[in-house]
Amino acid sequence: MNLRAIAAIYRFEMARTRRTLLQSIVAPVISTSLYFVVFGSAIGSRITEVDGVSYGAFIVPGLIMLNLLTQSVSNASFGIYFPKFTGTIYEILSAPVSYLEIVLSYAGAAATKSIMLGLIILVTAALFVPLRIEHPFWMLLFMFLTAATFSLLGFIIGIWADNFEKLQLVPLLIVTPLTFLGGSFYSIHMLPPLWQKVTLFNPVVYLVSGFRWSFYGLADVSVGLSLGMIVLFLAICLGVIAWIFRTGYRLRT
Repeated sequence: MNLRAIAAIYRFEMARTRRTLLQSIVAPVISTSLYFVVFGSAIGSRITEVDGVSYGAFIVPGLIMLNLLTQSVSNASFGIYFPKFTGTIYEILSAPVSYLEIVLSYAGAAATKSIMLGLIILVTAALFVPLRIEHPFWMLLFMFLTAATFSLLGFIIGIWADNFEKLQLVPLLIVTPLTFLGGSFYSIHMLPPLWQKVTLFNPVVYLVSGFRWSFYGLADVSVGLSLGMIVLFLAICLGVIAWIFRTGYRLRT
């Protein structure tokens, strides 16, 4: 494995974050603060606790997961789409770098940026509400698996997209709505029985539930099922990427 090539692409992608610090870090933190003002004050005054946890603290895992999903997808998709847009992807494909190394570089950088942002949001949230993390190892594991999986999804979207409109289509119209409807700001047990069953078809429910369990020991679905769903989605993304490189889908168009 060419570690120098991986490190070179990785450093280039991480440098892009430093060049766009306002957009990459500051904007999501401000958005998170606004969520606390709106949801914490407006809704929190009506729903004081959820399963013994203050509402403000209850929504913290959902807010982190919301940013983790959207930023992982956006960072990875733009990272691989921009070389396609400028034509420099041909230099990468013709270089002595394997497909695995290309994926590790771009997806790894996107996942790193997303995890960093998630930790920054966690610190920001601690300024608003008292937090506790009952299972810190599992919290970090859920963050890593989620960031890695959705960075791979973003990589797939970046390969699939042939314009900037398609690049934003999945994050805005699919990932974000699924996250809002996936129990980020409420427990699915608060829903009517029919909608509880319907919500279980939303894959984000399992991510948010497992991540919230690592904080407060509360989960809408079993932790084992949450981990299983993440691993399954990770395997699907890896399979799709393997197919893309095997067939050359949209890489040389």
